[in-house]
Amino acid sequence: MYDTIFLLVKATVQTSHKTAHEAITEIQQKATCTITDTKKVKIKELKFMDYKLKV
Repeated sequence: MYDTIFLLVKATVQTSHKTAHEAITEIQQKATCTITDTKKVKIKELKFMDYKLKV
């Protein structure tokens, strides 16, 4: 079976940014994430989805 799933990540951060939006933008642009294959699940593509905040 081939399917798309969405995994949410909770991160507690400390930042010198003035707004959460700036911190989220930096994380989206520079953070890396590693999710490995399991015996029964092969990762085909992994990417951060953009989280749009109202300014």
